[in-house]
Amino acid sequence: MSDQTQARGHRKTRQGVVVSDKMSKTVVVQIDTLVKHAAYGKYVRRRVKYKAHDETNQCRVGDTVLIEECRPLSKEKRWRVKEITLRADVV
Repeated sequence: MSDQTQARGHRKTRQGVVVSDKMSKTVVVQIDTLVKHAAYGKYVRRRVKYKAHDETNQCRVGDTVLIEECRPLSKEKRWRVKEITLRADVV
């Protein structure tokens, strides 16, 4: 780890799938989780969408990416693409 990364402290990371890449330098990442319902005990799928900064515009729809927390970059962007873990198949 570099000194700058250690100085920033621990940042949250999430892994999800890119569902939109229509914006310039921005991708929408959807993260699915299974949560057990408090009363019924059934597992419920929760979906959250985050806007993440993609400086090089390399992400495509279907890619699995790792995003990390960062300072507010715009009204809704608070995440940055850290790495592309799995590329989507080109059709």
